Amino acid sequence: MQVAELQQNLVQHQHKENKIMCKKIQLSVSDTELHNNHHHNSCGCDVDGCHKVEGEDLFIPPLNFAMVDNGIFRSGFPEPANFSFLQTLALRSIIYLCPEPYPEANMEFLKSNGIKLYQFGIEGHKEPFVNIPEDTIREALKVVLDVRNHPLIIHCKRGKHRTGCLVGCYRKLQKWCLSSVFDEYQRFAAAKARVSDQRFVELFDISTIKHLPITFSSFKR
Repeated sequence: MQVAELQQNLVQHQHKENKIMCKKIQLSVSDTELHNNHHHNSCGCDVDGCHKVEGEDLFIPPLNFAMVDNGIFRSGFPEPANFSFLQTLALRSIIYLCPEPYPEANMEFLKSNGIKLYQFGIEGHKEPFVNIPEDTIREALKVVLDVRNHPLIIHCKRGKHRTGCLVGCYRKLQKWCLSSVFDEYQRFAAAKARVSDQRFVELFDISTIKHLPITFSSFKR
């Protein structure tokens, strides 16, 4: 009986210790707000969904970012949150296809990283009043084809229509079949794909572009 009583007392004692060790700690509303505010101030982001480790940079690519070819990228308009990511590309040039002035913050980023800006102002008209200037696309292609400008990124506002037209013409130089060119265009433009853009690319005459660089990647699809 004494042994049984000792075992029972031991079990009760261990149960009490476990209760103390597993005590739930609850934050009051004020404590939670203080924690959230401290987190926001320390990493500069919202708490929900934040995975940033203090001391590390967040590398966020711009909207619709993708690689076009070796040393050639495409995207939507880069925001300041994308600058750390763009630095990893070691860009030499940016091709900007909108007529609006480049924001001051973006200009400062270019200046501090030694990046050259090529602006080809193409109006972002919607159908049916669309007029894509062929001469402007040709001039932009010259910059794209000059490997001295690589690595470079092509962008407009959303990285869909104007960027899609320029990349589509570049694909024609690579001897892509039109179905592959249009598949790529539609992948970025999605529901906002324009027949006029695809018609422009289809009718674009590449025969006048005689001199391609030796390093030009002319793989077919």
